[in-house]
Amino acid sequence: MAAFEEFGVLPEISKAIDELDWTLPTDIQAEGIPLVLGGGDVLMAAETGSGKTAAFCLPIIQIVWETLRDIETGRATSSSSSSAPAWTVSTQDRGAALAVAADGLRVQSREQKEWHGARCTRGVKSGKWGFEVTVTDEGLCRVGWSTLSANLDLGTDKCGWGYGGTGKKSNSRQFDNYGEAFGKSDVITCLLDMDTGMIQYLKNGVDLGVAFKRINNKEALFPAVVLKNAEMSFNFGQQPFKHPLPYHYLPLMSAPEDKIAINTNGTEVAATIKLANNAPQALIIEPSRELAEQTSNQIKLFNKYLHNPVIKELLVIGGNSLKDQISILQHEGADIVVGTPGRLEDLIQGGYLSLANCRFFVLDEADGLLKQGYGGFIERLHKQMPKITVDGKRLQMIVCSATLHAFEVKKMAEKLMHFPTWIDLKGEDAVPEAVHHVVVKVDPQKDRSWADARRHILTDGVHRSDKVGLGQNTAESLSEAVKILKGDYVIKAIDEHNMDRAIIFCRTKLDCDNLEKFMNFCDRNRYSCVCLHGDRKPQERKANLELFKKNKANFLICTDVAARGLDITGLPFMINVTLPDEKSNYVHRIGRVGRAERMGLAISFVSCVPEKVWYHGEWCKSRGRNCSNSNLTDAGGCCVWYDEQQYLADIEEHLNVTIQQVDPDMKVPQDEFDGKVIYGQKKKQLGSGYESHTAQMAPIVRNLAILEKEAQIMFLKRFFPHCFDKK
Repeated sequence: MAAFEEFGVLPEISKAIDELDWTLPTDIQAEGIPLVLGGGDVLMAAETGSGKTAAFCLPIIQIVWETLRDIETGRATSSSSSSAPAWTVSTQDRGAALAVAADGLRVQSREQKEWHGARCTRGVKSGKWGFEVTVTDEGLCRVGWSTLSANLDLGTDKCGWGYGGTGKKSNSRQFDNYGEAFGKSDVITCLLDMDTGMIQYLKNGVDLGVAFKRINNKEALFPAVVLKNAEMSFNFGQQPFKHPLPYHYLPLMSAPEDKIAINTNGTEVAATIKLANNAPQALIIEPSRELAEQTSNQIKLFNKYLHNPVIKELLVIGGNSLKDQISILQHEGADIVVGTPGRLEDLIQGGYLSLANCRFFVLDEADGLLKQGYGGFIERLHKQMPKITVDGKRLQMIVCSATLHAFEVKKMAEKLMHFPTWIDLKGEDAVPEAVHHVVVKVDPQKDRSWADARRHILTDGVHRSDKVGLGQNTAESLSEAVKILKGDYVIKAIDEHNMDRAIIFCRTKLDCDNLEKFMNFCDRNRYSCVCLHGDRKPQERKANLELFKKNKANFLICTDVAARGLDITGLPFMINVTLPDEKSNYVHRIGRVGRAERMGLAISFVSCVPEKVWYHGEWCKSRGRNCSNSNLTDAGGCCVWYDEQQYLADIEEHLNVTIQQVDPDMKVPQDEFDGKVIYGQKKKQLGSGYESHTAQMAPIVRNLAILEKEAQIMFLKRFFPHCFDKK
């Protein structure tokens, strides 16, 4: 059995994985795949390059395929109350925001403003019966009995009788004091005497007395509950009760057939499930087009051997034809949709993409999505998704990121997710051990070479109106010098380390364009490069990324749009022309190298003097496009002073490390990194490495084997001498 099959992955998927030379699952895959297959909400935090995409894609592909197969063979049916297991909470006779666990014995609503209720799949017509509920989370709740004609908002009409956590009993919207308040961990026993028309309750085994007398007992009564941001678990007799029922009362599970009524509410749902073309089972949201394309390509690789049925995957991103995407949704259909927020919102608001059958809701690079302001969009989508699908499966939400500990992510998880399991293999931000990261200080007061290079290097134009030049020792002149030196330092770093492949991060789109022009000016063949940023057309971005991946361009110059999630195998080098102002983005950037245990070198240029840079906020009418207002923001302009020394200090404090500094000659003392390395290749162990260690231990192991054999023979001769007697 292949390694991935041991985690429950289908052989067809495992075969596709084998072709990718994935010998063993990574830690995040080993933890995440069984959890997603098991049906729970999952939060994944792991190092960049750890295999998070496969950790959620593999089990989603499998479950989607199995569902499609069951539908084709007629084995998939809706979970109407008449076919549901006896004495569970109905997945049909329930409020839209109330979730029912897979076993039907736990309910939850995360809606904070509205009440949502549910009834049991069975009821009783006569006799004395009881069941237990346990409050498993803080919130507001009422529990009791109702007829099938009653409101799901228990106790608000004449056909429902409830007891709430505030210590009130309710019927026909009349709330009277009863017993006492209850909350998390309390056990409430609900008793019904159909023969006398009496309802009473126990709290933690203590009888609270009769709550209702002479109720309408002409109709069957069903266990019922209503919640507001709360959770409760039920016991109808499946397990021994925590507190014994009073004399003559029996668990509902023991009710005979002649005294049972079936909950028929919701049975109008068709017995055979049919999925609409435009209603996918899985929706995966990515913060950028490149990441969405990468995830989409991975899905295609993973499901290549799954046939009969074939999983239909659709990529919906800006730049691709909206008309074509609508046509595919309407005619061919899609089972898994991967997309970016802007295009997804267009399709959903236009009615072209339905969330009616969504089983999986995945947020990849969740902190990036939230920082881009998509929190409200995510909540709107989540509200539109059914919490229980037509075949009785609960909506699964999966949240992934390399930096999952942001306050915004935790807050969103608490609000939207159903008791998620955390897979935290990362903890706080850290640099992978396979990455050597160093800083090079850029000091225009010590290094005057910028005077010669200035006529060849384009800068960003923030100093057009300033007096800059050799005779000027102003802050503006030094800032302009830093911009020139950084371009020159890029070429020095490439030459010193004989870089043939590297990703180069710049702060702005204009910086990327200027660096591309300078590198082409120096030597178009030696420094062949392409750009990746938001102002390049989508097709150009896609083409440039492919050129870099296929080694047809040596260097990829980009903004932080490419900092998250891009998986380029064996990338040996990374250069930060400017440090990011977001501390976590430093980890994301340098995480482009050092993947799959291959060694990588990350070099960051840090200015010793403040640098004046563009900063286009909401006040900028063009949001930076062709803007020439180089005044500072406090003077109504679009520029700020950028203090990289402070950003470096913030990053070091965040990572709790001191990043090694190297001289402008770019020489990195590799011996200090525990052994000689070749960047882009796996580290070769020296001295105590595995191979030499084995060689050193081999003769000792042989001697131990001889001694063990002699000891066993001595034991046998002493206690079983007859075995050695000569005949």
